[in-house]
Amino acid sequence: MLRNGLEPWHLLVVLAVIILLFGSKKLPEMARGLGKSMRILKAETKALREDDVPAEGTAQNTTAASTPADQPRPAVSPVNVTKADETNKSATNI
Repeated sequence: MLRNGLEPWHLLVVLAVIILLFGSKKLPEMARGLGKSMRILKAETKALREDDVPAEGTAQNTTAASTPADQPRPAVSPVNVTKADETNKSATNI
C-alpha cells in the first residue's frame, strides 16, 4: 500500500489544496516573508557563532599586523575646484 511513499500526483493534490486555501495572490507574499525570515535566522545564527569564539583567541590576534580597516586613510586634497562665480562668468563669455 505505501510502497512508493509520495508519488507525483500526491504533490499535485497538495499544491492544488494550498492554492485553493490561500489564493494565488497571497502565495508570492508568503514566499517573500519566508525568504526574509530565513535570511534573518541565518544572520542571527552567524552572530551567535561569532559570539561563542573565546576572547583569549581574539586578544592574541590584536597584537599582529593591523588590518587596513584599522588604519586611518590619508586626506585627499581637492584638485581643480571651481567656484560658482567662475563658472557663471565663463558661461557668459562664450
